[in-house]
Amino acid sequence: MADRLDTVFAALADPTRRAILGMLLEDDMAVTDVAEPFAMSLAAISKHLAVLAEAGLISRERRGRVIWCKLEPDGMRAASVWMRGFGQLDPLDLDAFERFLEQELSAED
Repeated sequence: MADRLDTVFAALADPTRRAILGMLLEDDMAVTDVAEPFAMSLAAISKHLAVLAEAGLISRERRGRVIWCKLEPDGMRAASVWMRGFGQLDPLDLDAFERFLEQELSAED
């Protein structure tokens, strides 16, 4: 379980990956659409997506020639359970998480 938590928290540590998760809260997206707002190469975005997929936070699916990304909210369940163990945090509220990500994104602009 510790390895899984390390992977999830490492994935969440990067602001680009958190921004990607925020984008995927809205809907599934093609990799090229995910890359559009970032000033980095498609290869760099693909590496970020690989980290998120390895952590179980997103899934990727090929539809024809396009790779689609989908948020996997259950991917954060282990981290949420771990944090609740401290008794200081409420269960994961995805609406609150979305608001947090929106604030983070607006603060970066």
